[in-house]
Amino acid sequence: MWLLLVSIVLVSAAQDGDKMLEGEECVPHSQPWQVALFERGRFNCGASLISPYWVLSAAHCQTRFMRVRLGEHNLRRRDGPEQLRAVSRIIPHPNYEARSHRHDVMLIRLLQPARLSPQVHPVALPTRCPRPGESCVVSGWGLVSDKEPGATGSPESQVSVPDTLHCANISIISEASCNKEYPGRVLRTMVCAGIEGGGTDSCEGDSGGPLVCSGALQGIVSWGDVPCDTTTKPGVYTKVCSYLEWIRETMKRN
Repeated sequence: MWLLLVSIVLVSAAQDGDKMLEGEECVPHSQPWQVALFERGRFNCGASLISPYWVLSAAHCQTRFMRVRLGEHNLRRRDGPEQLRAVSRIIPHPNYEARSHRHDVMLIRLLQPARLSPQVHPVALPTRCPRPGESCVVSGWGLVSDKEPGATGSPESQVSVPDTLHCANISIISEASCNKEYPGRVLRTMVCAGIEGGGTDSCEGDSGGPLVCSGALQGIVSWGDVPCDTTTKPGVYTKVCSYLEWIRETMKRN
């Protein structure tokens, strides 16, 4: 099995003395573009604010009764900067294919614009495609690993659902390396990210959530190997730079 469902595990192990261990809680509101998508009051997916009216996520996150929450950190507590928004339009890519994850990208138009603040702010769209080895941050409310390196036991006891947004430092994996891990499955419109060489630090945050590299949104969490806390394979993202024309044209028309 390699399809990532709505939530995927956010795991990051220490690398070269970095402080990232098992995926850490983000500094509150350090990812002001992070969006939480809810379906009938239940958390469903991550997403990214790209303008006051528009949110970008994965097409496989589409639901009928979607609500958008901005300025979130702890999903179970109100800190003050949260904003709840209804949705006026949900626009998945017209050629999205669930089986192959091709064109796994979706635009969401808010009924009322986001009120911009230090805690709620759009992320820049990229002006170039991501480069192998480039450092990035992935964030989400997906499962996190409780497992210490080398620990044994049932997987069920080693993962938990966090209330707070978690972040992990990862890097862009080369196309050649990624194709070795997923032969024939990685398309030109996808990009891999994780820790080169694998290990328990190769999974990311929630489906639909942001992969931000050098201040720009380079990826949307799409799919990968499961179970995420034991795989050695990187996560696969929708490559945002491949969809800039579709994103801009769709926003202009709607």
